Amino acid sequence: MALMITDECINCDVCEPECPNDAISQGEEIYIIDPKRCTECVGHFETSQCVEVCPVDCIPTDPDYPETREQLQEKYQGLVSAA
Repeated sequence: MALMITDECINCDVCEPECPNDAISQGEEIYIIDPKRCTECVGHFETSQCVEVCPVDCIPTDPDYPETREQLQEKYQGLVSAA
């Protein structure tokens, strides 16, 4: 699954630079995650880096984007080959 940022986000700015896929950006009120670019760090790290650094625990999986680890790996492959 892609990740999402909930409205508990405090705009602390620590998650955005941690994303290896540039999936996190500043939204109108809080940071947002582009589900087309989010691989939960599959292909880069063992754990989701934004979740690791988030001080308020506001980055759960997005139920609107169910993906297996294999699908996340395929997405990662598509992102790195397009770069």
